[in-house]
Amino acid sequence: MLAVIDRYSGRFWQRLQLALIAVSLLLGMSSLEAQERRQAPAHLTATSINLEDVPYPYPVSHIDFTLYDNPVRMVYMDVAPTAPANGQTVLLLHGMNWYAEYWGETIRRLGAEGFRVIAPDQIGFGRSSKPVIPYSLHDHVTNTKAILDHLGIEQAVVLGHSMGGAIATRFAFSFPAVTTHLVLVNPIALTDARLSREWSRFEPYAPESDGRDYEAVRRNIERYFVTWDESYERYIDINYGWTLSAEWPRLATVRALNSQWLYQDPTVYDRPHIVAKTLFLAGAEDGPNFRQQAAQTAAEIPNAELVLIEQAGHIPFFEKPEEFYPPLLAFIKSEPLPMPVEDR
Repeated sequence: MLAVIDRYSGRFWQRLQLALIAVSLLLGMSSLEAQERRQAPAHLTATSINLEDVPYPYPVSHIDFTLYDNPVRMVYMDVAPTAPANGQTVLLLHGMNWYAEYWGETIRRLGAEGFRVIAPDQIGFGRSSKPVIPYSLHDHVTNTKAILDHLGIEQAVVLGHSMGGAIATRFAFSFPAVTTHLVLVNPIALTDARLSREWSRFEPYAPESDGRDYEAVRRNIERYFVTWDESYERYIDINYGWTLSAEWPRLATVRALNSQWLYQDPTVYDRPHIVAKTLFLAGAEDGPNFRQQAAQTAAEIPNAELVLIEQAGHIPFFEKPEEFYPPLLAFIKSEPLPMPVEDR
């Protein structure tokens, strides 16, 4: 997943003239000229950009539809509870550098508490289609809603991590009657970047600008964590493996296109209009301004509470599960707020 662009990308939008430079900045690539660059292990090979070679923790299903005249397939996991069903569904929305596969442990824990779980791969990510189209926050939200409609799910807890936090925010704003609870886990784009950065014309992928080597990929993943664990190595392998694929230029272009809506369509102005009970649950060590921005975000959502987990970074459900899941479960088991009459 992408860490918060406002905090890690420097003058991201001025550098977007070259698509791969944009991708490199999305991945948090920092200057390493003065440091020894680590080399990729010899055993690493190409990873499919559609992750056919990456096992998912639960069976996947899909819906097919047309997006900008492109036939697309949107993949999702629909996992039944392993404990007596409580009648609630949790919708899990992944981050920019991630995909639904990483929700495996979260799904297991939620299922053990009686929740049905839906975890989609957004279009452009994971096992879903990757068309070269103008991506938008609106499309991600309505594509996600289409899965719930297909499954006949009328209400859900909406939980979004990183980029998924922005999608979840807009989802709760757009579909208040569907959203019983909103959970934001280290969401990105907490400020309106248009106020501080210039916009640049999009340029297609250029191989000569491809500086995404193993060191850059590794540091991009490492920066998410306060404490490193060997289990995270697989995500470095997958991310680096993409660059070895013959289809990497397509994925690089899609990822750069997917970054544009973060600048074009901020969710800052959605916050005062969210009616769902909201939990902002996050690792506290997610950049120099994160605590302040998290507090501001929670203050602007009418029914929000803020829980920061100390000594955890951008992915607290990996790094501090013992501190992440208890407040999450207590919150989503709580009674939702009464829906305002005009939103019913």
